[in-house]
Amino acid sequence: MTKTVNLIKLSVGTESVETLAAWQESRAAQTPDGLPRHVTRMWPKREAELLNGGSIYWVIKGSIQCRQKIRRLDEVIGADGIRRCAIVLEPELHRTASALRRPFQGWRYLKPEDSPRDLPPGRDQEDALPEDLNRALAEIGVL
Repeated sequence: MTKTVNLIKLSVGTESVETLAAWQESRAAQTPDGLPRHVTRMWPKREAELLNGGSIYWVIKGSIQCRQKIRRLDEVIGADGIRRCAIVLEPELHRTASALRRPFQGWRYLKPEDSPRDLPPGRDQEDALPEDLNRALAEIGVL
């Protein structure tokens, strides 16, 4: 049986979950069939595990704030002729418990047991904590 693994990725230039959603609704961020995608240079070696229920966890302003289920991986050939990987996502963004992350390049694998939990229904529309309070609580292990 194939295991499941997730990805973690910085959402550079994104201010909030709402601005990530707005970007993904633009034509530039979509596949021809209208699904959101993230194009990356590297093809994941653990493709089968990602496609077995994996998600991409988005780091926004220094903390994981949401995730999206990975639907498929598409090959994209750029104008420069280089093969790239389009990580095609389900449109729904699931808010998660906040988890601090230091900056890094590219994406990383994230084990399911190390992934932040989804927020319970009804809590996903709550206002986010102020960034300094969120950071302080996460540093002491409360979040």
